[in-house]
Amino acid sequence: MKRTAINYLMVTGLAIILFSFSFIKTGNIRGKVLPAEAAAEVLAVLGSDTLKTVVNNGNFTFPNIKTGTYTILVKGIPPYKDVSIKNVAVIDSVTTDVGVVKLQQ
Repeated sequence: MKRTAINYLMVTGLAIILFSFSFIKTGNIRGKVLPAEAAAEVLAVLGSDTLKTVVNNGNFTFPNIKTGTYTILVKGIPPYKDVSIKNVAVIDSVTTDVGVVKLQQ
């Protein structure tokens, strides 16, 4: 009887741990910067959370970020100016493409 109770608790605990991770909702953001050498980093801001990624050959990606509505900030390398894109929606299991971001001098 004691062994059955311990097995039951172990199985229940394992199930809770496994299912708790399935409720985390994530998506992706990607885009392209032109000219490719105009920016070195891109930020994604959601409330007080800020994520940072690098620009690689003009492309940037934020993989596996939590769902919500982000503001994307492309930090220009002088003489290029910063650009912000508001209301970028991240939906569970979807990649949101912000398209081409053209930086101006």
